[in-house]
Amino acid sequence: MQISVTLGVFVLVAAATLTGCSTSKDEMLPAGDSNMLELWQGTDGESGPSRGVEGRAALRRALTDNEQQATAGDDRSYSRTQESEISQQFPRLPNPDMVMFVFPHLAQGNTPVPGYSTVFPFYDQTQYAMPGERTEAL
Repeated sequence: MQISVTLGVFVLVAAATLTGCSTSKDEMLPAGDSNMLELWQGTDGESGPSRGVEGRAALRRALTDNEQQATAGDDRSYSRTQESEISQQFPRLPNPDMVMFVFPHLAQGNTPVPGYSTVFPFYDQTQYAMPGERTEAL
């Protein structure tokens, strides 16, 4: 009984699959009366230009004023300009200078070294703020 049910399901699936392949190419996609030269020149065998040429002409239209302004605004948002270079998108975080005074001492026990002061940064690496992060209160 189990084998006959499995065989029946297999036959139904195979029949459905083969039915989809039974239509011909010419029935699904008729060739039409136009030849390749007419299509290339923009006529589809009738009196006027083909739909494809009209579609290309619509895509090649000039930009409207609103579209030009939006495009210019988009370009400015991510392009490098003099203004954005001056304002720096990633400003340096403050790194205070530490002043250290070295008292007079003897080097290697017998060479005198006079006292001096030296300056070094508090942090060993330069830190940068993220874009838009406030650095005024630091």
